[in-house]
Amino acid sequence: MIAYLVLIIGFFLLIKGADYFVDGSSSVAKILKVPAIVIGLTVVAFGTSLPEASVSITAAMQGKNELAVSNVIGSNIFNLLVVLGASALVNPICVKWSVLKREFPFSIGITAVLLLSLVGFQVNRIMDQDATYLLSRKEGTVLFLLFIGFVVSAVLDALKSRKKQLDAKEPEEDYQILSPMKSAVYIVAGVAGIIIGGEFVVDSASAIARSFGLSQTFIGLTIVALGTSLPELVTSVVASRKGENDLAVGNVVGSNIFNILLILGTSAMISPIAVTGLAIQDTVILIVASVLVYVCAVGKKGISKLEGAMFLMFYAGFFAYILMR
Repeated sequence: MIAYLVLIIGFFLLIKGADYFVDGSSSVAKILKVPAIVIGLTVVAFGTSLPEASVSITAAMQGKNELAVSNVIGSNIFNLLVVLGASALVNPICVKWSVLKREFPFSIGITAVLLLSLVGFQVNRIMDQDATYLLSRKEGTVLFLLFIGFVVSAVLDALKSRKKQLDAKEPEEDYQILSPMKSAVYIVAGVAGIIIGGEFVVDSASAIARSFGLSQTFIGLTIVALGTSLPELVTSVVASRKGENDLAVGNVVGSNIFNILLILGTSAMISPIAVTGLAIQDTVILIVASVLVYVCAVGKKGISKLEGAMFLMFYAGFFAYILMR
């Protein structure tokens, strides 16, 4: 009974935290004259990736690295298919060409790099389901350095965009902007709600799952991955409902990049990650899902409600697949 109560409290904290975080982040973007997409790719993506970071890095420190990988891969698949799918159902998503040209292909590319790193850059090993695969400290360091490069590029982009807007001397838009202090309070309170709510949901959902006799592997790939992705889901859906579609897309793409480069990079540097063939399967599925979403988004520079529903159905199929295996 207590687990169900904690689950409800966790959902409440997630929803309110995401609401505050979107409002605060949007105001910061407008105050600094930084495009919302840049805020989504950095501040919001980092804030909503904190639950994954907490789970995966803790798992690495305890030597439970397979949980770190399944959490990240499961979360990224959930982000692409469920978060973007649900956001598109709320409000069709318009995707900026800059994201389709740079960040989205980059996220697909680093997922391919992760796959190749796990199989030792031997493509023929991808189909070997009985082998054990390893992400070494060296490869983790490479991922972490790519993360540093991504953040530096995003900051430089933000400065360039801000300068262009200031030089253009565009007229003020008619929107309500929170004060800098209030924006900071909203962001901090939002992040706190997201992190605490995410932990409540994961812990209570895991306890409920164990009470039904589900395996730890299944819990790691589904309950934990879904639980740590709830901040992305709630934040992106709230952003979509408020018309901040750039924030919704930037949040998902940025979060997926953070998950692979920062979280797996840091986890591998702490302790080399050994995984089974199932993790390779899931990484391949993540690449296929990424390409699918990208192709749909490039077609009309957006994601329609129909495509959003299709993404949700694909995730239901993926969930059924991992449940049966």
